[in-house]
Amino acid sequence: MYSPELLDHFEHPRNAGDIAAPDASVRMENPACGDILQLTLKLSGGRIEEIRFRAKGCVASMACASALTELVRGRTLAEARTLSRDEVVRAVGGLPPASMHASHLAVDALAAALDQAGRRA
Repeated sequence: MYSPELLDHFEHPRNAGDIAAPDASVRMENPACGDILQLTLKLSGGRIEEIRFRAKGCVASMACASALTELVRGRTLAEARTLSRDEVVRAVGGLPPASMHASHLAVDALAAALDQAGRRA
């Protein structure tokens, strides 16, 4: 049902946890399924120096959050805004149709974090 890449991100999440004194911190919940994703990020020189997540939800939501942190670390805010749901889905080796909500939650949380960081920058 799940790809090896997705299971690897779930079993060995990258960048899990919190950042002390982040430049942005957002918490989003998917009202349809109840999954919760918190992203914190730190900027340096206009780039995402560090990004971490905490997730409560399904396997796919945790994996998408992990993959998202790898995809945007080192990018500028403008570059990170171009990240698509399709890129997140590809990074986890695909998602079953019933789990597509996980990529939406990850990208929506990123957009909110980037908006917050942009206001502080």
